[in-house]
Amino acid sequence: MSYAIIGFGKIGQALAKAFARKGLEVSVATTRDPESFASDAAAIGPMIIPKTLADAVKADIIFLAVRFESHPDVAKALPSWEGKTIIDATNVFPVPEELDGLPSSAFVAKAFTGAKLVKGFNHLIAATLAADPIVEGGHRVVFLSSDDEDAIAPVAALAKQLGFAPVKLGKLNEGGTLVHARGRTWGQLIFQDLFKKEQ
Repeated sequence: MSYAIIGFGKIGQALAKAFARKGLEVSVATTRDPESFASDAAAIGPMIIPKTLADAVKADIIFLAVRFESHPDVAKALPSWEGKTIIDATNVFPVPEELDGLPSSAFVAKAFTGAKLVKGFNHLIAATLAADPIVEGGHRVVFLSSDDEDAIAPVAALAKQLGFAPVKLGKLNEGGTLVHARGRTWGQLIFQDLFKKEQ
């Protein structure tokens, strides 16, 4: 299984740190030339590989860590996203009217034709996401939701590999609404820093 992070701002770098901590290789890309962020990637660790967007999207599981309004530009990188899983780590607030009442991830899913989309890793601020998720007797929780049942299992497995405790919320318009903004209010689980104790 290969992994990529698209977007290398605070959230993208926080995710890269989680991969580096476990010695897992991940490609990182933006719409810019890889040379422009190569030194930032190198500072995180040797397993963080700067690539062009065209090369990074060859990965099987791709974190979307760009600003919400930039997701259509990323989606243009491939004519079809068949066989790929997108982890939507974006947040949009306040919610723009063009979403027509859809959760923002359902709107994002439309742009990535053929992909399986999982909302996840979006509810924590970057500094918390970048910190070691294993603390005394527990693992930091990440919430996962998707309209595609099969998509959550590999993302949950990756979350565990990175040291997090995945908690499934069901479909995007069911439990998934807890990690989305609605109009001018955040979902109830946004910014909640929770831990799951080892049983």
